[in-house]
Amino acid sequence: MTPAASAPSLRVAAITGAGSGIGRAVALQLAREGWTVALLGRRPEALAETQALAGPHAAALRAFPCDLADADAVEAVGREIVSALGPVEALVNAAGTNVPQRSLEVVSRQDFEDIVATNLHGAYAAVQAFLPGMRARGGGTIVNINSEAGLRASAKAGAAYVVSKFGLAGLTQSINAEERHRGIRACSIYPGDVNTALLDRRPQPPPHEARAAMLQPEDVAACVLLALSLPPRAVLEDLVIRPR
Repeated sequence: MTPAASAPSLRVAAITGAGSGIGRAVALQLAREGWTVALLGRRPEALAETQALAGPHAAALRAFPCDLADADAVEAVGREIVSALGPVEALVNAAGTNVPQRSLEVVSRQDFEDIVATNLHGAYAAVQAFLPGMRARGGGTIVNINSEAGLRASAKAGAAYVVSKFGLAGLTQSINAEERHRGIRACSIYPGDVNTALLDRRPQPPPHEARAAMLQPEDVAACVLLALSLPPRAVLEDLVIRPR
């Protein structure tokens, strides 16, 4: 089989948090670019909305509902995706959560653990689900949607979110340190404020005017596409993007 004939089967991406925000924007962008996309998220109805928004590219999107905080479920859905769509070339970890009661003074132990479970443990589970296949095919790209709070602690973000994002930065660096000789690369994208539904979970959600001046999910999706489209010899390890 010629390289041209085999290429489409390799252009499979798995995206966590694909039912809204940045994950949804990435899924729609990749579908337009000709990728086959596995949509991961807890809510089947949200994944279905992402599919519907793809319009003529909807057939490129397949929904795989999954609780990312359940490592066994993530492992199982990873096998299901590979069986249904073929080897996964790209993984984008875009799932994230937070709570209004987020400062050290008020955050509950359960909320702290839930945030870290989704933002960090979920990303780790997804990485472990798809790394073996990337090793077998001799390459792959993992993009972790981080945050400015993963570079410097922010009271606005809250302690649990900060801890999860610092951990995500370490996970990204570990992938590059341990897997680059196998042709696998990883990128952390550190956006400033992005206009997504996560803003509604702030203690004081920002008004419409402030949201309009923020980054939009499509801006971050363009960064993901850059990380994925670079030649295999190049690794975009860290990318910081802020509103102008």
